[in-house]
Amino acid sequence: GCFDLVHAGHVGLLESARRVGDCLIVCLNSDASVARRKGAGRPLTPAADRARVLAALGSVDAVVVFEEDTPEVVLGRLRPDVWVKGGDYSVQELPEAGVLRSWGGQAVVLPYLDGRSTTALARRAAEAAAVALRASDG
Repeated sequence: GCFDLVHAGHVGLLESARRVGDCLIVCLNSDASVARRKGAGRPLTPAADRARVLAALGSVDAVVVFEEDTPEVVLGRLRPDVWVKGGDYSVQELPEAGVLRSWGGQAVVLPYLDGRSTTALARRAAEAAAVALRASDG
């Protein structure tokens, strides 16, 4: 995932994902991958910083940064028994599900915490900054 501005939704997802297996390796989109997926202005936080924050969480055993748009290549190297994805996907929609099945692995989708998103958080921060700027100009 992108994990751009790690928030409570991410933490809850990672804690749940850790309980599914023996260890948790987070596959983290590189900066170029995030920009291609999320658009101009993203990521807000560089990959090295995002990886450091994730690695500091007690639920995370390791972080691997990948350059591609999907983690299929890194999953092929790691060959996990279980791949956990957060969000409102179905397992059938995940492009990496087929790669997992090729060695007997399985994909699991865990729900996000409602109301938590980096996009919404960034929008609120920008709106607050604009209000503060207008107040200081007045």
